[in-house]
Amino acid sequence: MTRPPTAALRRVIDAADPVTGRLRGTRPQLAALVKRGLAFRHPRPPHDHFLTPAGHRIREAGAQGPPEPAGRETAAADDGVFTARAGGEEDPPGPVGAARLREVRAAWEGLLELRRMTNPDGATDRPCGWERSHLVRAAALALEAGGHRPAGADGDGYRVRETPQPEAVAVHEADGAALRSCAITLERAGWHVGEHTEPRTRARYLLASPRKV
Repeated sequence: MTRPPTAALRRVIDAADPVTGRLRGTRPQLAALVKRGLAFRHPRPPHDHFLTPAGHRIREAGAQGPPEPAGRETAAADDGVFTARAGGEEDPPGPVGAARLREVRAAWEGLLELRRMTNPDGATDRPCGWERSHLVRAAALALEAGGHRPAGADGDGYRVRETPQPEAVAVHEADGAALRSCAITLERAGWHVGEHTEPRTRARYLLASPRKV
């Protein structure tokens, strides 16, 4: 069993970039995290260190507290850093301003860099491992970076939700044209997207999963 990180190592983990998982610390600290399987050293210069999926789980467990009920993941964190908006949050944010747009742009660029560094072939046109383990967050970031509006108090906008399928999320949007536009954005971001109909309500929704090749 992997030894739990010390308090000093935990501080390094907690300070990691929330999107890319890039770490900053002393050489002994980074080496200790690698030894525990919580970080890896990138093979290409400048040989930065990044959290592994196990490291991300430790960071998020400390940042988010108790897990949310199934199907209600909101892609939010409580540590004061950037969080993608899945839509329909209980405490919806205010109007999108210039600062939020800059945050979204920076987060998306960071995610593309994470793809480049962690996909075996360095590809940036398809999701990476982090996105596959954070489906709602990844899809929400792609939509928000694509200029789509998350659902707010008025109910208009997209909502990204978990599904029973292991590698798929559902995207709901009441407006048909906006739903199709969301599909285009996700496809361009490297997701497989299909449009489906709810059997009970007959409402249309998207089922999206990360493209592997």
